[in-house]
Amino acid sequence: MDILLKTMRPTIIEGDYVFSSLPNGMNVQDLNVISYFREPEGISVVVLKTDADRLNLKYDFIASWITLTVHSSLEAVGLTAAFAKALADARISCNVIAAYYHDHIFVNKNDCEQAVEILENLSK
Repeated sequence: MDILLKTMRPTIIEGDYVFSSLPNGMNVQDLNVISYFREPEGISVVVLKTDADRLNLKYDFIASWITLTVHSSLEAVGLTAAFAKALADARISCNVIAAYYHDHIFVNKNDCEQAVEILENLSK
């Protein structure tokens, strides 16, 4: 895990992102979805705020998207815990999506710069 921490480079993906749940009858194909997950209550999506506004989707949280540009194995132990703890110690909430190649962290838009600074310090 130390090698992963030392080689991770947080990269901000431009834009404002929101988490929402699709209303009945709307499919993920109806919009430009960043990520989605089927839950018993409906399909949760991450989309650009502009798309959510255009489609009148409800959301409560406007996020910035930070990608950790290190190829992290889905079996790696401790990476998520390490950066989540560092962010939590600074009272920054993070919503993590572990994809095949990278971890993607969504933080409150107002906390983005501080979150990147914390993540960069972890790699030193």
